[in-house]
Amino acid sequence: MGQASTHLSLLLHFIITSSSFFAGLLNMIEIGFHTDAFNSSYWSFDQCLNWCHRQGLKFIECGAIDGVSWIHGLGYQPHIALWQDPLQMRKKMEKLGVEFSQIDAAFPLSLPEGATLGVEYVLHTVRWAKLVGCPRVDTTDDRLKPESMSEREVLELMRSLYRQIVRVAEAYEITINIEPHGYFTTKPDFMAEMLAFVDSPFLRMNMDTGNTFIAGQDPVAFLERFMQSVSHVHIKDVSQSLAASARGELTGIAVSHCALGDGTNAANIVSCINKLVAAGYDGILSIECEGQGGPMIEKSLEWLRRVVASAVSSKA
Repeated sequence: MGQASTHLSLLLHFIITSSSFFAGLLNMIEIGFHTDAFNSSYWSFDQCLNWCHRQGLKFIECGAIDGVSWIHGLGYQPHIALWQDPLQMRKKMEKLGVEFSQIDAAFPLSLPEGATLGVEYVLHTVRWAKLVGCPRVDTTDDRLKPESMSEREVLELMRSLYRQIVRVAEAYEITINIEPHGYFTTKPDFMAEMLAFVDSPFLRMNMDTGNTFIAGQDPVAFLERFMQSVSHVHIKDVSQSLAASARGELTGIAVSHCALGDGTNAANIVSCINKLVAAGYDGILSIECEGQGGPMIEKSLEWLRRVVASAVSSKA
């Protein structure tokens, strides 16, 4: 009887410790989505929030509007405006068990207007993010280099702007992410220089599988080079038709217009997720996919959940 009891105790201990181990692995990566998915459906942010809750997702990402927009005011735009009260928004989201993974303040800082409009836009978003409980703000550059400036002049402009931004972000303990989306950020050497603009743990990178691919880069190699700087990841596939007509010509796309797994970038996404899991990434994979009012992004979510589960299982 005593031996049987010992065996049972050992079995229970194994089950409990194994469950904890696998639960820990499963908690390494969370899935969220960008509300851009519902731009074409003219959803409000609240509709996106409720969709997020119904899908059992914990994280949501959206854009920031610094001012008043009639289309947002009428409830036809799935983003937040900085005039909305962040504490009331936080309470609303907490009731649904949802939080922000990141707020998108990606006004192109490489433009001359970056110094007059971009910096204040990002800083207003940082302050709002702190109150709403969001740990990250996304930034980027423009698709084209300003014709009136040299590459070095633009880089020095952005160096100055990021130093201003990160100084404030450090005070608020908000991570500023640089997303590969434009002329400079999709080129690995320029991205490396930008990530070194400020020696701060609050300047990191938002990896984007779709933007790096459409810009003509290898998303897997791009991720590998900057793995230690990644704090948030956009997951985008690219349709075969878009890849055939625009790869190497564009530097970014707003959303994927095919479901994740149905495009020509699917294998790269799988490889990136495997490498993220192997590296111990414990952040969010934010889906950027056309939603079609639900069906396409729901298909994408199902595919991504399978890919993450497979990557975690392989590591275990």
